[in-house]
Amino acid sequence: MKLVFAGTPEVAVPALDALLASGRHEVAAVVTRPDAQAGRGRRLVASPVAQRAEEAGIEVLKPARPREPEFLARLREIAPDCCPVVAYGALLPKVALDIPAHGWVNLHFSLLPAWRGAAPVQHAVMAGDEITGASTFLIEEGLDSGPVYGTVTEEIRPTDTSGDLLTRLAFAGAGLLAATMDGIEDGSLQAVPQPQDGITLAPKITVEDAQVDWAVPALRVDRVVRGCTPAPGAWTTFRGERLKLVQVQTAPGRDDLAPGALAVGKNSVHVGTGSHAVELLWVQAQGKKPMRAADWARGVRITDGERVGEPAGQRAGE
Repeated sequence: MKLVFAGTPEVAVPALDALLASGRHEVAAVVTRPDAQAGRGRRLVASPVAQRAEEAGIEVLKPARPREPEFLARLREIAPDCCPVVAYGALLPKVALDIPAHGWVNLHFSLLPAWRGAAPVQHAVMAGDEITGASTFLIEEGLDSGPVYGTVTEEIRPTDTSGDLLTRLAFAGAGLLAATMDGIEDGSLQAVPQPQDGITLAPKITVEDAQVDWAVPALRVDRVVRGCTPAPGAWTTFRGERLKLVQVQTAPGRDDLAPGALAVGKNSVHVGTGSHAVELLWVQAQGKKPMRAADWARGVRITDGERVGEPAGQRAGE
């Protein structure tokens, strides 16, 4: 088939590579988000997918909105048989969906109908799911509601961050997407409607969502930290400033601390939760690089009674 691939971030590159390497289909063009400002100089930088496509000598389309007449006209000229999609990042209008004969086929990082939405991997980790996966489905106007072509499953390991899990799913899903294109081309795959039971939603995780509530059980704190790593990054406050929580672990043997209370040992930092404590392993203070929590604690000289999670201006005894 003649394909036009749509994707933007680094997680979409393995799927593009898999399609380029298959030798069975022609990737005629790539659709990606416009160049974005990045780095200290805020210079415009092409998306990872755009950079990979340019390396491969493939035409790159960067519409500000995929309903632009110029973009739609060019897509009609290319006349793709199918448009595979991975994390493109823009809503596709029906007029664009109708152009390829076999539609737009999305690689989504969950086992649909679970975790429909922008952040399926983060929500799966934060919910404590033991198994997740990836699905290929035909895009329709509803939110990730189209019929499914295929799935792969992936275990969520006890220490997985959303970044760890997404990396594995990107490569497993790349093979699934390539196989889906093959099955559509030879007629061996038929999309199956999603069941109406088991639908869960995975909206984008905001910075506010990533603030740790120390009154919840330790297991929940651990899941929030892992689910929000690397983005947007779990955080709390200390002395009125934001403190990013890079890595923690539960400490079941320590249940003597009130929620948010700090206990600093020679080489350890524990925080109380709604159940037992968690140990802070790596943190990042504002304007600083990530560091071991014990080194951070020595540097700030935590005093007895100090806590994390207090609003600005609230210190021990105030």
